[in-house]
Order: sequence, then C-alpha cells, then structure tokens
Amino acid sequence: MTEETNGAAAPDQQQLRMSILAQFVRDMSFENNVALKGVQSSDIQPEMQVQVSLDAKKRNVENQYEVITKYKITATNKSDKSTLYLLEIDYGGIFHVEGIPEDQLHPFLLIECPRQLFPFVRRIVSDVTRDGGFPPFNLEIVDFVALYRAELERRQTSEAAPQVS
Repeated sequence: MTEETNGAAAPDQQQLRMSILAQFVRDMSFENNVALKGVQSSDIQPEMQVQVSLDAKKRNVENQYEVITKYKITATNKSDKSTLYLLEIDYGGIFHVEGIPEDQLHPFLLIECPRQLFPFVRRIVSDVTRDGGFPPFNLEIVDFVALYRAELERRQTSEAAPQVS
C-alpha cells in the first residue's frame, strides 16, 4: 500500500510513464502456395498454426526501448497437410518507459509493450490474408504473460541441462 500526502504519491515513488514513440513493420513475407500451385478452392480445408516470439532491447536514448513481436502463421490443408500460405511478420515499437523498477522492466517490456502493439499486428495479418485471396485471419488474443513465463521456464531448463562437449 502506498502512502499518500494530500492525494499525491509519496515523493520517493516515481510515476509509471509509458508512451509509444513509433510503430513499424521491420520485416514481412507472405507466401501464397495456393496461387503458385493452382489448387482449386474446393480442395482447401485450412488448419492454422501460429508461433509468437518476442525481443526487446535498450536504445541509445535514455528510457527508450525497441520491442519486436514476431509472428509466424502457417495455414496447412487438412486433407493433405500441404502448406496453403505462410505469413511471417516482425512488428516493432519504440517505447519511452519511465518509473519501472529495474527488476520489473524485463517483464514489462515483453508483456505490456507487445499488448499495446497487438491490435495493429492483428489488423495487418487480417488485411494481408484477405488481400492474398483467403478469408481474413483474425489472430486470437495472445496471452503474453503465459508466453513470458514459458520462455523463462525454457531458459531455466536449458541452463540446468548438462552441457555436452
């Protein structure tokens, strides 16, 4: 619980401030195998697979961070497991972040910042798949907390595993 004086935050506690300074597509690829192979649309029963990864790094400017969300979306045909399309997008944001304790900065950058970027990525994915001749694909909401925890667990497991030389 925080002590307050006359409705103001205690002087030793800094306010959290976060703003998105820029957003951008760093890299994007859409491979439409249906168009390349001339598959008939009646033969298509898509199954979707989505992989998400995150990256964050400090910029040379004080309190600025670059956060990149990477999505790999593969649509395969249910009947023959052939790839219908592959969409890969790296979407980034430049964030100004202040008032976060050092021990909470890493999870903040890899959970809260991607949450802010998600609606924009979702729209791009929907537009690209629609413009590629498929029904618009709406990404399911990503649980960035679970993704962050899974990555921490994966790192701990790989560090605990004995190194083979």
